Amino acid sequence: MARGRKFNSNGERSKQILLEKAIELFSDKGYYQTKISDIVKAANVTQPTFYLYFKSKDALYNDLNIQFQSGFLEALESQSTEIVENGLKGFVTLLEQKLLNLFVYITENPKLTKIGFIESEQSHIVKTQLTQQIIHLIYLHDCDKDLQMYSVDMKIMIDSLVGSMERLIIIYLLEQKKLPADLANDIIQLYFWKTKETI
Repeated sequence: MARGRKFNSNGERSKQILLEKAIELFSDKGYYQTKISDIVKAANVTQPTFYLYFKSKDALYNDLNIQFQSGFLEALESQSTEIVENGLKGFVTLLEQKLLNLFVYITENPKLTKIGFIESEQSHIVKTQLTQQIIHLIYLHDCDKDLQMYSVDMKIMIDSLVGSMERLIIIYLLEQKKLPADLANDIIQLYFWKTKETI
């Protein structure tokens, strides 16, 4: 029989508290400065309780990255309205909507974002997926030739966009200086102003 204190005899509640406190501590102190003893103390559970749910600090950190990646991809793939237009207009409209969904998710999960999108070694996975999704949208809307008006390699353009997003998320979303819709619109204006002019 598993040992360790459970919150109100509910093991899932103890696990959830451990996850919540770990997000706070990893976000505030960083991975290396956060110890298991810090997490169990903040969660007000015993060390054996921690090991009921997680093999190690690394396993817990990995779970948080998976949680962020899952929510991030779900936000990226969700679509609040159906975009029926093809070409540049459809692409730009859909991209702005997807950026808005991502930015809402980020503002709702700022500490988890700091871990999964900025500080974790796994963050490159999310950024690569984001780049691939945007390039997929370009081909889906059959506008790759239209984007040649920028005279820049499309992959370099999209990698630049994703890199800029990271910096803008840190400065404007995590610091609550911009609303998600405003930042999404600013990025579209910055990167696709020529496109906006033509549509």
